[in-house]
Amino acid sequence: MKNYVSIIRNCILVFLISFLWSCGKVKNNNVNQVAEKNQLTAKDILGNPNYLAMSYGGYRYPDHSIEPTLDELKEDMKILHALGIRIVRTYKVHLPQAQNLLKAISEIKETDPSFEMYVMLGAWIDCKNAWTDQEPIHNIESEDNKPQIEKAVALANQYPDIVKVIAVGNEAMVKWAVSYYVEPWIILKWVNHLQTLKNEGKLPKDLWVTSSDNFASWGGGGEEYHVEDLNKLIEAVDFLSVHTYPMHDTHYQPEFWLNQEGLEGKTDMEKIELSMLRAKEYAITQYENVKKYMENLGVNKPIHIGETGWASYSSGYYGTNGSKACDEYKEALYYKHMRDWTNEAGMSCFYFEGFDEPWKGGDNSGNSEKHFGLFTVDGKAKYVLWDAVDKGIFEGLTRNGNPITKTYDGNKNELMKDVEVPPTAEEWHAIKQH
Repeated sequence: MKNYVSIIRNCILVFLISFLWSCGKVKNNNVNQVAEKNQLTAKDILGNPNYLAMSYGGYRYPDHSIEPTLDELKEDMKILHALGIRIVRTYKVHLPQAQNLLKAISEIKETDPSFEMYVMLGAWIDCKNAWTDQEPIHNIESEDNKPQIEKAVALANQYPDIVKVIAVGNEAMVKWAVSYYVEPWIILKWVNHLQTLKNEGKLPKDLWVTSSDNFASWGGGGEEYHVEDLNKLIEAVDFLSVHTYPMHDTHYQPEFWLNQEGLEGKTDMEKIELSMLRAKEYAITQYENVKKYMENLGVNKPIHIGETGWASYSSGYYGTNGSKACDEYKEALYYKHMRDWTNEAGMSCFYFEGFDEPWKGGDNSGNSEKHFGLFTVDGKAKYVLWDAVDKGIFEGLTRNGNPITKTYDGNKNELMKDVEVPPTAEEWHAIKQH
């Protein structure tokens, strides 16, 4: 009898253990399914106004060989996160910054599971002899391209929860990039390679692949770009990442900037505001030219703005002795216009850029390339972000050990002293003669 009771008890015990184990397994499966369901993809993120985008470089010194530390990268990500940025764009993987950025984001997420930041990972692409004293050969690629792609693939697989896009090349097809540009077939080759890896299960299936380039390179400019390899590239990418820079064209194609129609009798402030609205419309026109070219091919892919920006200072082409385009007030207007337009249109805008980078533009401290950030190197928020400072969203955050404060000590009257009205055509020609 005792043996019989013991057998019954053991059977009941085995049943209970099996039942509890199966319940736990179901529960764990449910948790995994929820986690997988909540794993956002590029399709979910891009074009979502709750997931604002930003171009990012964390180099803080004139010497580009000084890499940002892990703590500095974390500092920047927390600042951008406070601003509502949820996806950042990087440019190259042969230097440590991109890999360290992914590590920094991953470590922040470990300590704060609510922290969200994703990455469009750039792989730099060059032609043969780029950046050397030899003549660039634009129809032959650099031997350095393959390691760039391989590294990008490795990082995308190592951090699938963070890397949502790989961008093959940065302004790598535009012909004014005379030091390094490549013909479209080279970009197409690597985009197809990445798409094949996705199809073979060697990259996450939801990873998006693109190239980030000037609007002209995407067919929105001259006919010299309208080649069959570009058409195939437009078919191959998951979306088009398009650059537009009205600020640069206040010097190179200044007709829209100098046009006085509709400005007669306006105050100086009205002239400035109308001019910046024209800059917005100029950017939209370049986007629409790309869209028209794409649609004429019978293709319907998403288009996102891979880069656009407006420098806050220039001592050269865009400053007092040039088109008078650059100051913090105009930068703020342009930023607002770009966010309003792209958010309403369901597009992402990888605004250029989060922070000033003093290594850019050579030795001249007034070169506009050093002044595209919304923040200075030392963490001062430019005019575009003064309201955000007032709201306290950066409270407790620092950059280079400094709390986030306003440029000009928050004195708008002082700021406006540096704001100039765009020149008339006559004033422009007089400036150029000097």
